[in-house]
Amino acid sequence: MTIATAQEILRFATPADWLEAVLTDFDTFLCDHASAEKKASQMAITMISHYPDRTELVNVMSDLAVEELSHFREVIKWIHERGSQLASDRKDAYVIALRKAIRNGTDEYFMDRLLVAGIIEARGAERFGIVAEGLPAGRMQEFYQAITNSEKRHYHSFVDLTYLYLDKTAVDQRMHELLDIEAEICSKLPFQAALH
Repeated sequence: MTIATAQEILRFATPADWLEAVLTDFDTFLCDHASAEKKASQMAITMISHYPDRTELVNVMSDLAVEELSHFREVIKWIHERGSQLASDRKDAYVIALRKAIRNGTDEYFMDRLLVAGIIEARGAERFGIVAEGLPAGRMQEFYQAITNSEKRHYHSFVDLTYLYLDKTAVDQRMHELLDIEAEICSKLPFQAALH
């Protein structure tokens, strides 16, 4: 499979009703966004802890953890600037459902962890891009445009790592399977002021 842009690989396009739910309760969306960035940073640190002998992975995940935590800090600034405060984390039904597809077995588990993380980043790129298009011109729109580009890079980083460590044909086949699973999960999610 030729690795396309994040939005091109997804097999379910987010409907306009999702953006309407987000813009109707943008403060809640910002809190969910902050939570997602924090969890992404934690996931990268966990990958380093589980695979300390994979040098390239450690390097990429170290950079990703710092960048995601920086995004977390930036979203908190937006939340406070709008007179709101950070909310408690909520369980993310999308991520929980997608992680259930991760297989057991050393290589299978490693492959699926990387690919699932990449797909989550691809969905983030798609949805943050939709938010950027839906916001009025200004600092917030520019922020979400930058976040969109960052999520696209992260998607490619996860796929590139998978190719580095595992057989490309097997990776491509599994990516197709996981993209079908992700599309089915997304198609059943309710629209709410949250990333997923």
